[in-house]
Amino acid sequence: MTTARRFHAPIVLPCDEPTTVLRDAVVDVGEDGRIAFVGPSADAPATEAVIQQVTGLLMPGLVNTHAHTPLTVLRGKGGDLPLMRWLTEVVWPAEAKLGPADVRDGMLAGTAEMLRGGVTTSTEMYFQSENLVDAVLEIGSRVVLTPGIITAPGMERLGTWEQMRDAITRWIDADGLRFGPGERVELGYGPHSAYTLPTEAIVSTAALAKERGALMHLHVAEAPGEDDAVRAEFGSVPAMLEATGSLGGRVLAAHAIQLSDDDVAILARHDVAVAHCPGSNAKLAAGVARLADLRAAGIRTGLGTDSPASNDDLDLWEEQRLASLFARQRGADATALTAAGALAMATREGARALGRDDLGVLAPGAWADLVHVRVDDPAFVDPDDDDQLVSNLVWASGSRGVRDVWVAGEPVLADGIPTRVDPGAVLAGARRVAGKVRM
Repeated sequence: MTTARRFHAPIVLPCDEPTTVLRDAVVDVGEDGRIAFVGPSADAPATEAVIQQVTGLLMPGLVNTHAHTPLTVLRGKGGDLPLMRWLTEVVWPAEAKLGPADVRDGMLAGTAEMLRGGVTTSTEMYFQSENLVDAVLEIGSRVVLTPGIITAPGMERLGTWEQMRDAITRWIDADGLRFGPGERVELGYGPHSAYTLPTEAIVSTAALAKERGALMHLHVAEAPGEDDAVRAEFGSVPAMLEATGSLGGRVLAAHAIQLSDDDVAILARHDVAVAHCPGSNAKLAAGVARLADLRAAGIRTGLGTDSPASNDDLDLWEEQRLASLFARQRGADATALTAAGALAMATREGARALGRDDLGVLAPGAWADLVHVRVDDPAFVDPDDDDQLVSNLVWASGSRGVRDVWVAGEPVLADGIPTRVDPGAVLAGARRVAGKVRM
């Protein structure tokens, strides 16, 4: 159980709809790890809780809406190849060498990196998923876990797609959608894509996810040519999903780059959310997503890092900047994505893309996933100016300003160092696995 605590900070940024900046404010956290009050200290109720003074700025943890974090151990491999060659020639053969301990060590290393950047929740699509859960519970972060379902070279050892799908169903039925201390784990389904699975696999998985209220998370229209067979039959992947009745539940489309106007309308019509991954998209030359059009259509859109093997980092602050730059460049419009809009995509709107209103915001009832950012840094030229504060945070400070992180009110990063794991041992584990896949 979390110790009830009052956090008192000179600046609190709740990341609410109006991008409120609170001065001399407090965040009260109950023993259940949820926020009880947020507001100016003058309006705060009396408390007997422990009071923790925080310098600088307090804000919610960032939400990474699409990642394959265990691939931290493949960072740098095939870094100059396009998507399909990168997958078939580098990633899938290397992944075939990964055992349970390797997946756990890769997840630990990547999660430690995310915590150092203020990312408290990641949405993971990967395999041997019990090992991801072990890593998350050990380090204290939070995960929306959608175990992968795939048919691809080297993946046969994991079973058929039916076996992968049914294993997820049994897990959800046994443990529920959310479990662990502070509900640190949420389960969903991760059918990889329309080009690695038969249509039947996606349709049947969508039905199971809808029955259970679970998230279905899949790659959609990432690169030209990947889904030609589906396009020949249905017109596009969104059209296939609609025609087969696979929409209508909680659906998260990763990338969603190669979309027509009709595709955008389909996503909007069925309230499909999008995980936008500008860094990975650019590195793999997959294209530039129609971010402004997606947002204008009312599509819930968050930010994702994608794999640390295709990015090559897990810095969601960098993704905020890239998302804004690419959106402005694509539309020749300097207002296409503001600093406040990019920050919202990394926090509140990213959580909404997952169907979660209890993450990515400092509000009563939300989980106390908190990030302390220092403002005694040249990035903040005038921290007393509210507008400039947000601009400086997104464009200039970013991950280097993160000092401390709490998840469900419990400390998981202190002065830039994970509190629950040995950083040296985590690094050694990741390097061990990297050496194994290099052989």
